[in-house]
Amino acid sequence: MQNKGAIKLFAIALALVCLYQLSFTWITSGVKKDAEEYSKGNLALENRYLDSVASEGVYNVLWLRNYTYRECQERELNLGLDLKGGMNVMLEVSVVELIKALSNYSTDSTFTRSLSLAQQKQKNSQEDFVTLFGKSFTEVDKNAKLAAIFSTLDLKGRVNFNSTNEEVLKVIREETEDAIANSFNILRSRIDRFGVTQPNIQRLQNSGRILVELPGVKDPERVRKLLQGTANLQFWETYDNREIFQHIKDANDRIRQIENKNPVDTSAAKAKKDSVAKKDKSVAKNDKTDSTKKDTTKDVSLLDKVKKDTSKTGKDASNFEAFRTENPLFAVLRPSVSQDGQLVTGAAVGIAHFKDTAKVNEYLSRKQIRELFPRDLKFLWSVKPIDDRKSGNYYQLIAIKVSNRDGRPALSGDVITNARPEFSDQKGGAEVTMSMNGDGARIWARLTKENIGKQVAIVLDNYVYSFPTVQSEIRGGHSSITGNFSITEAKDLANILKSGKMPAPAHIIEEDIVGPSLGKEAISSSLISFIIAFAIVLIYMIFYYNKAGLIANIALIVNVFFIFGVLASLGAVLTLPGMAGIVLTLGMAVDANVLIYERILEEVKQGKGLKLAVSDGYKHAMSAIIDSNVTTILTGIVLYVFGSGPIQGFATTLIIGILTSLFTAIFFSRLIIEWMLERNKNVSFCSKMTENFLANTNVDFLGKRKFFYGISGIVILAGIISMFAHGFNLGVDFKGGRTYVVRFDQDIRTIDVQASLKTQFGDAPEVKTFGGDNQVKITTKYRIDENEPNIDTEIQQKLYDGLKSFYKTALTYSDFCTDNKAMGIVSSQKVGPTIADDIKTSAVWAITFALIIIFIYIFIRFKNWRFGLGGLVSLAHDVLFVLGMYSLLYSIMPFSMEIDQAFIAAILTIVGYSINDTVVVFDRVREYLGMGKKWDKKETYNRAMNSTLRRTLNTSLTTLLTIFAIFIFGGEVIRGFIFALLIGIGVGTYSSIFVATSIVYDTDKTMEKVEAKKLAASKTDKKA
Repeated sequence: MQNKGAIKLFAIALALVCLYQLSFTWITSGVKKDAEEYSKGNLALENRYLDSVASEGVYNVLWLRNYTYRECQERELNLGLDLKGGMNVMLEVSVVELIKALSNYSTDSTFTRSLSLAQQKQKNSQEDFVTLFGKSFTEVDKNAKLAAIFSTLDLKGRVNFNSTNEEVLKVIREETEDAIANSFNILRSRIDRFGVTQPNIQRLQNSGRILVELPGVKDPERVRKLLQGTANLQFWETYDNREIFQHIKDANDRIRQIENKNPVDTSAAKAKKDSVAKKDKSVAKNDKTDSTKKDTTKDVSLLDKVKKDTSKTGKDASNFEAFRTENPLFAVLRPSVSQDGQLVTGAAVGIAHFKDTAKVNEYLSRKQIRELFPRDLKFLWSVKPIDDRKSGNYYQLIAIKVSNRDGRPALSGDVITNARPEFSDQKGGAEVTMSMNGDGARIWARLTKENIGKQVAIVLDNYVYSFPTVQSEIRGGHSSITGNFSITEAKDLANILKSGKMPAPAHIIEEDIVGPSLGKEAISSSLISFIIAFAIVLIYMIFYYNKAGLIANIALIVNVFFIFGVLASLGAVLTLPGMAGIVLTLGMAVDANVLIYERILEEVKQGKGLKLAVSDGYKHAMSAIIDSNVTTILTGIVLYVFGSGPIQGFATTLIIGILTSLFTAIFFSRLIIEWMLERNKNVSFCSKMTENFLANTNVDFLGKRKFFYGISGIVILAGIISMFAHGFNLGVDFKGGRTYVVRFDQDIRTIDVQASLKTQFGDAPEVKTFGGDNQVKITTKYRIDENEPNIDTEIQQKLYDGLKSFYKTALTYSDFCTDNKAMGIVSSQKVGPTIADDIKTSAVWAITFALIIIFIYIFIRFKNWRFGLGGLVSLAHDVLFVLGMYSLLYSIMPFSMEIDQAFIAAILTIVGYSINDTVVVFDRVREYLGMGKKWDKKETYNRAMNSTLRRTLNTSLTTLLTIFAIFIFGGEVIRGFIFALLIGIGVGTYSSIFVATSIVYDTDKTMEKVEAKKLAASKTDKKA
């Protein structure tokens, strides 16, 4: 083998990288274990412990860098929601509401009818809503003009009465794009503050959809309210830090007295408010550039003490504890002071570590403390940390002045007509300009006039995004906000300002919730199935291939290590289907070793020495290995492109597993074999029991091909008849609706549950046993077309009302929904009709593309369209066979056999595996055809199939054994998915032997007859 040094270097480097990446997972698991031991089952205490160490160094890598716990969490191996519980949500920005707002809520009949028609079309269309609206508007009235509806004040200058419908639609599309971008930024900000570990939010390209993943969520209702709430942008007046500090000091004293149970001095509650001097400047200036003013307060000594003691880093814990006892509020909220200990001017009155913000809120919300502050004062936190935007820990507390008696802000965000980032030539940095409508401009002029020299807070969802200083009265509604912004910061602020312009709420169109208890069960069952499957493969390889099998096992263990290491390095998410993908990879990883070992045995039987046989065996097996694995990788890529969520996780692990399997089988195992041979150590490639197994078979496969055509035809025909007569058990992925997996504290009858829920939903939902007799899966389409924010809560309430009588122990609605007692709703899923149609379309395209790509690849590699046709027919055979079985058996089998996204993943996996088998046979046929031996074609094809029979059965057997282990021990959630693989891999093996090659042979014969007829006809024409 050439380049041994480079291969060894690469293997060592890859191993070190994997070890480094997986070490973060080991460190975080250790910290979590410490937290569990410390909390002794108290979840709140455990979370508090983890928060306290979030910014502490926990992993010093060779003294080069000390990673904090939070940084380690960002680098650990991510588990999918189905393995650790959580919530997966697909949101769609309500373009309907946006278009209504752009039209100034027009009541024009043509407009309203067009919107309704577009909404109906959207359920069965892949086009965006704006396009559908344009088409619907033309259908309703061909002569109507959109300009007559959208020539509003807000769109002045962009739409006029002479604008064409296409021009108006272009403007609507631009506004829609801005609204989606704004919604994404708002959701991202809300999720960052939600307090979950490793949240994920991504915008799906070319659609108005946003995918949100929140691990560990136990209160789905709170999440729904958070995600579906309309943005609430506000402008507030503020207090100055110097006005508020004395009140904060009094609050600190009062808290100390309360906690020490000392008499309370109420005289501090009568502190008078200070007036604030106004300053005249020309442009609005952000708080980042505020100058600090010295304050001749009498509390300088206290400020010095606060500055000194709250900056402790743990070196003198006893002193800090004494300070905490004396100053409980200042221990968690550091006043805004300059480096020389003087109060800083501005609205920021303090700084706190993120883990202390809840304690600050608790202190300041106490009734005894609130009475110390002015009635028109409220506190809000800054949205971004002051120390670092991405990994910062410290946030500012802003003093907001409620100037209106009704508690409303000085100005609402709906007056903003436009906001955009610009590059300031004078300042040499980015700034944000904003424009307001007439009412907003009038109020803004008064607000800025009354607050010159003070700061105005820009607030969204009760968090302060910016608090620029007013330099002068601003008339006309056109303002500029500066402050040493980066381009990104300016864009973010502009988007925040625009968020108040249009009401474009985001509706949940797809939702998947997995309770913590179900997630733990999934981890347990997947680990058990993984260990059992792994053990089966290891034992089988040693039994069949002796010492060479042991070498293959070492390569297999290294392969598993590489898979997990690469997953961690890429930041990929390991899902339950992904675990199944890894176990499936274990079975397929054996395939390359089997191909090589079988080829080496053939070379040995030809009389070659062992070293030469090893060299030639690897060389001659390479073509089949590459071809068979490339086709599987291609199907994995198609699966990744068209899938989403857990299905992408499955595709990711499958692709990574195949690549690492190729490396360990082709290079790693060969390094070990050659190392042993160089030291004259014996390497045996078979045992006495397996040496002659299927060694000299001479089966006339082609002679029996019509018999097997008949068997396949009968089964497939029965399946097709069942598809039309019996149909499929479609999951909510494909038909839309809601499913709930509900667990009870006793065994129940599904017919009783169905009858009880019928009184709640009107129509009887589908109720099936899911796993044990105390767990059911409920599917309903009740009110699935409605998008009201509270609709999910209403349906869960009806579900609870219909099921609460089935519990022996009374269960509250809260416990029923949050899985606090491993009872109630343990998982749920919602798919709207629009997304269901998209999923169906994606599934069809995925299977179609996979078949086309494989046909093209085989055609190119074998330079013969007959091989491509044989492979294509064989794959169609396998797909139809599995579909037929699912149609015939779904009402008989005791487990769920739904047609959903996971089933499509199984079909594509079957396609990849089946073509893997088929290509190996094709490769041997091609080799024999090129040897020039005087065999007729039938004998050539038969010899090729017989020579690969050992390999085909070995690979299939190991894969089927691993899949069967998952089927038995992998848990109820993926049993239907695994059953499809079990059928498909068995059928794929059958079709590779009895269908694919037979089709190629028959096609060859047919084409030879056609060519013979053409030749005969040509000779006849010449004679004539």
